[in-house]
Amino acid sequence: MRRIAVIPARGGSKRLHRKNVIDFHGKPIIAYTIAAALQASLFDRVLVSTEDAEIAEIAEAYGSEVLKRPMELATDTASVVDVCLHSLEFLGRRGEFYDILCCLYSTAPLRNAVDIRNTVDLVQSRECDFAMAVTEYHYPPHQAMVINDSGLLEAMWPHLVNKRSQDVPKMVIDNGSTYAAWIPEFIKVKTFRGQKLKGYHMPQSRSVDIDVAEDLELANYFGRRLLE
Repeated sequence: MRRIAVIPARGGSKRLHRKNVIDFHGKPIIAYTIAAALQASLFDRVLVSTEDAEIAEIAEAYGSEVLKRPMELATDTASVVDVCLHSLEFLGRRGEFYDILCCLYSTAPLRNAVDIRNTVDLVQSRECDFAMAVTEYHYPPHQAMVINDSGLLEAMWPHLVNKRSQDVPKMVIDNGSTYAAWIPEFIKVKTFRGQKLKGYHMPQSRSVDIDVAEDLELANYFGRRLLE
C-alpha cells in the first residue's frame, strides 16, 4: 500500500495570529507534526500544503515536502477536505497515486508518531474506510444544554439528561489532530466522516488542537510534561 500524509497549514489564521509558526517549546508549532509524521515511518510522502512562504520554508527545514496551494484554498471558507483533494489531484496528474491518505492538523503538536500509526493502522488493516483520533469529553456530554430563543436553558437531549453516566453509551469527540482514509472512498464521499468510521482514542493531554490563545496556554501546560 502507498500512503501519503498531508499537513494543511495556511498563513491567514484569524483567532490566533500566525499560529502555525508560533514558538512552542523552542520550535515552530508545525515542526512537531512534521516530526511525528516522519517518525511514524509510514508514508511515501509527507507533504505540507500552504500558500505561505514562511510556512513553506519552515516545513522544508524540518524535512517535509511542500505543495503550494492556490489562494482560493487559503481562505476562511476553504475546507481541509478541499485541500486534501487538491493535493491528491495534483499528484495524480503527475502519475502518483496512493491508497491511504492521512491528514494531520499542524496545530496539534502533542500528538505523536504512535498516535499516527495507530490511526492509520485502522484503515490499513481494512477494519474501516475512515479513522480519526478521538478523546473523551471533560464534562458528561449527555447533560449538554442549549440556549433557546428566549435566553433560557433547555436540555439538548431531554431523554438522556437525567440518566447516570454509566447508563448512556460512551461518547467521544474528534480531537482535531489526525485523520486517515481509504482514498477511493474519500474521493467518492469527500469527507473524513464516511460510513465505515472508527476512532483511535487519545488522552486529553495529547489532544489539544491550538486555535485560540487559551488552547496555546493549555498545550504549553501539557507540553512541559510531555516534551521537556
